[in-house]
Amino acid sequence: MEIWINPACSKCRSAVSLLDEAGAEYTVRRYLEDPPTAAELEAVLQRLGLEPWDITRTAEPVAKELGLKTWGRTPEDRPKWIDALAAHPKLIQRPIITADDGTTVVARDPETVRSVL
Repeated sequence: MEIWINPACSKCRSAVSLLDEAGAEYTVRRYLEDPPTAAELEAVLQRLGLEPWDITRTAEPVAKELGLKTWGRTPEDRPKWIDALAAHPKLIQRPIITADDGTTVVARDPETVRSVL
């Protein structure tokens, strides 16, 4: 299992605590220090069944600078969104957990964290 976290994020810390309490084996990826590539983002999005704009933190200052709220949300727009997430990992919703069986979730609440255990 792998979890993408920002250590400054309370939801990330909560998810890690829940994994620890369950005795889960996992690796931590501090995605701000080790940003995912566009290919990794594509793979995660495919496993999530989501589009890049679904995991984008549009309230971040860099999102406002880029004007993300005005960007299109069509299949043709996907590469632009993915490139923005790869270039600005702070835009990625967190935490993201990928279980060993490939199940992937955006673990913003305890129930979602538990769903991959």
